Amino acid sequence: MGFGWQELLIILVIVALIFGTKKLRNIGSDLGGAIKGFKESSSSDESDEKSEETSSDTTEQVADKKDSAE
Repeated sequence: MGFGWQELLIILVIVALIFGTKKLRNIGSDLGGAIKGFKESSSSDESDEKSEETSSDTTEQVADKKDSAE
């Protein structure tokens, strides 16, 4: 029981009448900006985790080299 194109068109017209086209445009741009910010934040968190893993691996390698030199 999905929505057909006719039902979606009716819903879109009703929403446009209630909110107005300018308000819908603002809501759409705000929602798009929020999604973009969320994606950037999640990708930067992943890159931060990878850089932390790399730096901890490098620290362990330096410590191993010091132990083997002594």
